[in-house]
Amino acid sequence: MAGRKSKYFSTENITHKKIWSVAQYIRLSQEDADNGQEKQESNSVTSQKTLINEFVEEHDDLLVYDTYIDDGFTGTDFNRPSFQRLLEDMQNGNINCVIVKDLSRLGRNYIEVGNYIEQVFPLFNIRFIAINDNVDSFKNPASTNTILVPFKNLINDEYCRDTSIKIRSALNGKKKKGEFIGAFPSYGYIKSPKDKHKLIIDEVAAEIVRKIFHWNVHEGLGKIAICHRLNELGILNPTGHKKLELGQNYNNYASKDNSYTWTPSTVRNILNNEVYIGNTVQGKRRMKSYKVHKVENVSPEEWVRVENTHEPIIDKETFEKAQELSKKDMKVSQKTGELSIWAGLLKCKDCGRAMNKKSSTNKSGRKYEYYICSTYRKKSNQLCTKHSIKVEKLEKAVLQAINFHIDLLIDTDEMINEIITVGADAHICPAIDEMISQKQTEISKISNFKRTLYEDWKNEDITREEYLEYKQKYENDIERLNQNIKRLQNEKQKYENQSEAHNEWIEKFKEQKGISELSRDVMLELIDCIYVHENGDITIKFKFEDEFKRCLEYIENNKSALKLDIEAV
Repeated sequence: MAGRKSKYFSTENITHKKIWSVAQYIRLSQEDADNGQEKQESNSVTSQKTLINEFVEEHDDLLVYDTYIDDGFTGTDFNRPSFQRLLEDMQNGNINCVIVKDLSRLGRNYIEVGNYIEQVFPLFNIRFIAINDNVDSFKNPASTNTILVPFKNLINDEYCRDTSIKIRSALNGKKKKGEFIGAFPSYGYIKSPKDKHKLIIDEVAAEIVRKIFHWNVHEGLGKIAICHRLNELGILNPTGHKKLELGQNYNNYASKDNSYTWTPSTVRNILNNEVYIGNTVQGKRRMKSYKVHKVENVSPEEWVRVENTHEPIIDKETFEKAQELSKKDMKVSQKTGELSIWAGLLKCKDCGRAMNKKSSTNKSGRKYEYYICSTYRKKSNQLCTKHSIKVEKLEKAVLQAINFHIDLLIDTDEMINEIITVGADAHICPAIDEMISQKQTEISKISNFKRTLYEDWKNEDITREEYLEYKQKYENDIERLNQNIKRLQNEKQKYENQSEAHNEWIEKFKEQKGISELSRDVMLELIDCIYVHENGDITIKFKFEDEFKRCLEYIENNKSALKLDIEAV
């Protein structure tokens, strides 16, 4: 303990009068530098230490036991390392006096500061001195009980609350503009040297990210298999890359060792992170309040998402496929090491579980493969039945269904294009534009009436009651017309979207016209899932089924312009 004592402390000095063993407490946080250079210097650690030392030198009954400095810690709570050390020395009887520059250095939490001054310090017979606020619990006990002390504490608390609101508001503004405000970017990116709120690609890590998506989407590797491959290649995980290769002062508190190995959760986070398609998503977590420093998760609806803020590492199509695959049960064959084209797509129609692949040999010695319900195979034949189907039959049925579906969609696409060419939209949209223009002209007239209304009242052409009545009526009319315009604009947008957006997903099907062999890419592009019935029949749930139904509705609503009988469709 002797090593911790100040050079001013000596038991020889404790003779005729009470000598106080002093704890000099100093605190500085980011919030204290908020009001410019002058205020920052005034609150600096050096400035506080100098002020307290001068005060101690002027009083021969004060001997410094130790100095406690919390640099970079908020005053809204007392979970500060040096302050906790001060409390420990206080409880052990090593100190009996605490000196601070002013009340705000002790803390900015109105309730907690009051508790220490009025309850904790008196309980341990601690003399408390706040130099600039003229508070001294020994020489002037009334100074701690005056209304000024809680009032100043309340002001300090309010200052911290106001600062917190300003900081949050500023950060939210940056988030909404797509500016990166975090300390460390996601693996694969670094901060731009020219603009710390802009992300640029870290090519070394980006190449690993590309490999992870490729292995998952095109080779069918799951998260565990990807972890094994990365660890076998000796590639550092994101934490190791940031600390050892980028030299960043980065600590991952979820990591329990320093092996820097990959884990499934790390791979999952990468595969689910929109940052790799150029989007900035922030605000996933937040502090409960400026006083309660507990971090809580924020619901996805409240996240701040801004698209196309930086250069992507992964194209959107690959990213979307990865999201789809994460919802499917995919397993690589242990014998061949390859992913089946049916992986994650085949499901039992009755229990909804995945189908398991099996192989067998018929009487002629010919080997064949088939699928059966995983519930029946692994759990019990009382829970579900076989739902067996041969791979050969499955391939033939799916190939035929895809080609039929593509032909149907192509015919539908031609009908829609003909409707557009004939001019159903060409008549509808101009008519809507004309109606919108009429409504806007009407609003302009009413607004003019409203502007002159005040002058009529002041000129005593109308009474105040008439003025208020007409004013309310005009405002209601304008609101009604604006609502009508909004509905018309939505209707026009619906037609425009229908005539333009249908091409994108239909093109995906048209590209596969006339296919004679199935591939996994084709399956993932066109099919959501395939249900196998007990009798061996299948039901295919194609992607874009809702869009296809809307196309048929569009044709039905506009068939008078086309003058074709489309009931067969």
